[in-house]
Amino acid sequence: MSTTSPRLDIPALLTALTREEKAALLDGSDFWRTEAVERLGVPSVMLSDGPHGLRKQPESGDHLGLLDSVPATCFPPAAGLASSWDTALVARIGEALGREARAERVSVLLGPGVNIKRSPLCGRNFEYFSEDPHLAGELSAAWVEGLQQQGVGASLKHFAANNQETDRMTVSAEIDERTLREIYLPAFETVVAKAQPWTVMSSYNKVNGTYVAESRALLTAILREEWGFDGLVVSDWGGIDDRPASLAAGTDLEMPSSAGAGTRAILDALDSGRLDESDLDTAVTRLLTLVDRALPALDDAPDAAAFDFDAHHALAREAATASAVLLKNQDALLPLDPDGCGTIAVIGEFARTPRFQGAGSSQVDPTRVDTALDALRAALDGRRELTFAPGFVIESEEADPELVAEAVRTAARADVALLFLGLPASYESEGFDRAHMDLPAHQITLLHAVVDANPRTVVILSNGSVVTLAPWQDRVPALLETWLLGQAGGSACADLLLGRANPSGKLAETLPLRHEDTPAFGAFPGEFGRVRYAEGLLVGYRWYDTRRAPVAYPFGHGLSYTDFAYSDLVTTVRSDGDDPRVEVALTVTNTGERAGTETVQIYVTDPEASVHRPEQELRAFTRVHLDPGHSERVTLTLTRRAFAFWHERAGRWTVEGGVFGLRVGASSRDIRLQTTVELRGDDYVPPLAADSTAEQWLLHPAAGPWLHEALGTEGFAAIMFDPHNGAMMRAIPLSRLVRFPGFPVDAEQVAVAVAKHAGS
Repeated sequence: MSTTSPRLDIPALLTALTREEKAALLDGSDFWRTEAVERLGVPSVMLSDGPHGLRKQPESGDHLGLLDSVPATCFPPAAGLASSWDTALVARIGEALGREARAERVSVLLGPGVNIKRSPLCGRNFEYFSEDPHLAGELSAAWVEGLQQQGVGASLKHFAANNQETDRMTVSAEIDERTLREIYLPAFETVVAKAQPWTVMSSYNKVNGTYVAESRALLTAILREEWGFDGLVVSDWGGIDDRPASLAAGTDLEMPSSAGAGTRAILDALDSGRLDESDLDTAVTRLLTLVDRALPALDDAPDAAAFDFDAHHALAREAATASAVLLKNQDALLPLDPDGCGTIAVIGEFARTPRFQGAGSSQVDPTRVDTALDALRAALDGRRELTFAPGFVIESEEADPELVAEAVRTAARADVALLFLGLPASYESEGFDRAHMDLPAHQITLLHAVVDANPRTVVILSNGSVVTLAPWQDRVPALLETWLLGQAGGSACADLLLGRANPSGKLAETLPLRHEDTPAFGAFPGEFGRVRYAEGLLVGYRWYDTRRAPVAYPFGHGLSYTDFAYSDLVTTVRSDGDDPRVEVALTVTNTGERAGTETVQIYVTDPEASVHRPEQELRAFTRVHLDPGHSERVTLTLTRRAFAFWHERAGRWTVEGGVFGLRVGASSRDIRLQTTVELRGDDYVPPLAADSTAEQWLLHPAAGPWLHEALGTEGFAAIMFDPHNGAMMRAIPLSRLVRFPGFPVDAEQVAVAVAKHAGS
């Protein structure tokens, strides 16, 4: 839907609004709505939670907006949806969310959440996409594009470095600049560049000691001036500490209503000179622009009662099917033959009482819920006997001996057992971080008892965050990770288990062997109000792959009921220099007996880098659906950023000339094809200063020859290029070497050289 024709005369409104009205516009009117100015025809617009489903609170709901909400389609949360690696599917879900929001006259949906999964213990990981910024950015951009095509705005969140729930409103994330630029900001940057979300939500936390809501560096210099964001910045709910400081930094709208406190603080700051009138007018212009963008959809909102929720439930089922990851399938135990002889034992309360979404502010009131037990019964329709035993009580920490005994008897009499395990809602939620990565102990006790009774046991997991698999996974021949699959997840599970659908999900995060192996172990969630991002760039697979560390299952892993072969890799450098562009083409062939979908992943390595870089980094991916025996030629393009790193001294992205490795694989540990490409790189030359090391001076293309000539071949030159002591001498700053007796260059000559070569 086009929103280019303005409904509001914003310049005229800026003239007509009083200063008090302007300040009031920058404060919510209640928990979910902006202020209106009725005398000038400025309406209120509504914002609502909903990364994976609309969570609009009815008018009679609680004032905090945490309880009941109107019925809406609950799609798979991001933890599951990310495993689809399917941008087209994610865009369609965005469109569906936009249609439901319009029907309820909601103008902005609070999502997507693109924060990086720094630790598996983050309580809100179910709502975030990935440990990898490229994957998270591409999927989130598709979500935003789909949503905003319906005339409903997105609120990209939580900007930035909101990677834990412990002390989330006050903690300071201590992150070096390069790590911030390469890991924690790129997903946001991708969404801004590709989709221009209507709003960005500032996060609660501080970054390097400054609240994000008060960080002009993040909200203005980077987000707006560098990336070109043209929308409104809204605070996270209750995320304002100093209203004038946040307004000056670039946080336009405070939510929810501060009961007038924010308005008074703004007016007082204007009176004292702490804020300028231009700060106020800039923020009001952004708020009015948001209202103006929302008006066409509000004027043309469909009737919510007539909405086609059946079609959206079908889409939720498709999304759930694409999100599940087949981790293990020993001896091709799956799929089960619906017409085969014998009994299927369904064990585990989650099969009957599914956990299909996370807890907290994103909790959706679903239009309906499919259970795996009902779906399996309907699919089998008497063709194969099915029995059920609950096995455990979900929200319990103790095993029930009677339930375990019943489960064992049921499993022992069956041809195959389907064991549904997972995390209770109390284990992971917004507001707190997990204490450990383990499944409840009584579920593991049940697992061992069931496998003892029936070795042909398939485990189906329901969890929003990574769980420990190592102590028990070797005992089961098949393992299906379903994450949290939304309201249609039960039917999707039945489709996958019975072979009516072929699994195609790929892990969007590494499954480690132990919590102790994870990158942030020992530096999460911090102490004394600070959390050190001590692992730097080595987050997720970057950590495991660089350290050659064993994992349970690697990033990008996911099995299928068919097989795929990769061949005929060809790379073509379409442009080089400051703006490199490399095309990577290969052929993918379905060598199995079923139609299936493969996700091709390209990882880039930089073995010649002058700075430390991860072993490899995901830079492109694509999905290809193939019938048995069919092949398809796929081409992916790598642009400048695929080869660049953030150069802290230069304050820019830099591509160093040299040879880069290109790895094409089905996961970060399943590389099928490899090649190299040589690029000229940038013309950037690091600036010199008097205290630059002798090594840096000697390597400089202009100053190096001067210093070589000045040193000559005797005396200090012999020492500096000695194979044993030279490296030590060349590491000394030139400004200190000139103080050494007999050094052939003096401080005045160095100053002249700095002036001549500093910018060359």
